[in-house]
Amino acid sequence: MSNILFDAPGPRARVRHRFLAVFGTIVLVAIIGYIGWRFYDSGQFTAKKWEWIQYTKIQEDLIAAVVATLQAFALGAVLALLFGAIFAAGRLSEHRSLRMVSAFVVELFRAIPLLVLMFLFYYGLPTVGVSMSPYMAVVLGLMLYNGSVLAEVFRAGILALPRGQSEAAYALGMRKTQVMVMILLPQALRSMMPTIISQLVVLLKDTALGFLITYEELLRFAQRIGGDGLFSRPFVPTALVVGAIYIGLCLLLTWLATYLQKRERRSKKHIDLEAGEAKKELEAATLTQTSGN
Repeated sequence: MSNILFDAPGPRARVRHRFLAVFGTIVLVAIIGYIGWRFYDSGQFTAKKWEWIQYTKIQEDLIAAVVATLQAFALGAVLALLFGAIFAAGRLSEHRSLRMVSAFVVELFRAIPLLVLMFLFYYGLPTVGVSMSPYMAVVLGLMLYNGSVLAEVFRAGILALPRGQSEAAYALGMRKTQVMVMILLPQALRSMMPTIISQLVVLLKDTALGFLITYEELLRFAQRIGGDGLFSRPFVPTALVVGAIYIGLCLLLTWLATYLQKRERRSKKHIDLEAGEAKKELEAATLTQTSGN
């Protein structure tokens, strides 16, 4: 398959690729080293710039900001997955009116920038008498925008499956809901999982936009502490700490997705082995019965 899609690199190409990889690594390390040296030269690593993290109150505020970020991510992710599943099913419906309504909703909220949605919920709704907390404005914005993207991911994953499987299920008398839940979704989820996780990582990072509507999450914390003159305005140190926390959360989410994929593959392999053993036993019993006759 790989030879069909592209030409396998020869000896010269492999040497060239290794050289480019080493050269690119050296350049990247040099850039990172230069940035680190500039931070050091400008005094960003002095004790005065980092003493803010020693205070108990600031540590508690940092933990509260992490919890607020995770709360917005958790609820936004669950609602976005539900939103995506519902409107993907709507776009795959046999009823034309339902398909049109679902397509309009998905395309509408996918086209509107997430920040605009948050502004509309937090600053726009109060003008018509509907007040909303920053938390709910962030969660609803995350749900509508990322849910619309996930709806297209779900729809594309299901449509990518061979039609023969659904046709065979219909021939056995299964309803469309049964075909979707029992036949198509389990297979589609395996192929869609990397894309779903990538979108959830985007959703996690999008929670940072909440600081623009006064939501007390990680970026809001970094802005407040980084601009504090009492600690010589340590914006770079707070940005480094918050950036490291975001990287850790994204890596943890990726690790969780990888673990679930491996566990699902082991379960599927175990089921396949049991099915194979049962098939062998059935064939042996049939052969024995035939020999006896």
